[in-house]
Amino acid sequence: MIADALRFGGVRAVLFDLDGTLADSAPDLAAAANAMREARGLGPLPLAALRPLASHGARGLLRAALAKTPGDADYEALSDEFLVRYEQALAVHTRLFPGVAALLAALETRGLAWGIVTNKAMRFTAPLVETLRLAIRAAVIVAGDTTAHSKPHPAPLLHAATRMRLAAGDCVYVGDDLRDIEAGRAAGMRTIAAAWGYCADSDPHDWDADAVIDAPLELLPLLI
Repeated sequence: MIADALRFGGVRAVLFDLDGTLADSAPDLAAAANAMREARGLGPLPLAALRPLASHGARGLLRAALAKTPGDADYEALSDEFLVRYEQALAVHTRLFPGVAALLAALETRGLAWGIVTNKAMRFTAPLVETLRLAIRAAVIVAGDTTAHSKPHPAPLLHAATRMRLAAGDCVYVGDDLRDIEAGRAAGMRTIAAAWGYCADSDPHDWDADAVIDAPLELLPLLI
């Protein structure tokens, strides 16, 4: 049973993070990192070791795979190499998380708009959501380079609400990273932590989200 205090009234749209929330992209991101290790004579790391860092993109994966950080002199070149490798095979193993397809269909049946707000650059976001057959259905898609700021800044979420001609307070934002919750709160949206995602570095129950859910379909009882 869902407590009345956790029910979100007046919701007209649900916005989602992409990696780790809608889509399990970790296998393809990890493959790009492991390809870089292989090119340098290193053995592959297990997916389980790289999965929690998938939400952090090149920065997190290069730290895990090659012990490189943005302060290193060769970091930019390595980051460019990682992104090229990923771009060449970004939808080989990536799939929607179990329950996501049913959730999106249920939102559409209820007449609720939904969209995507991700820090992933549009050069990767556009082909991925097209392959996942989300592009034609999403009311809005905001990538990491759509606005001048990325999450945890609220600008991408506010831009999404504006594109949908909605007030921020009409929207709920669902994400699997602390910066998603910080961005949603700063934008004036209700926030939901997706505990099925990567949830890197911290417990989603500590993020001060309005709710934490363990599976996509648990969102539906929260919306009235």
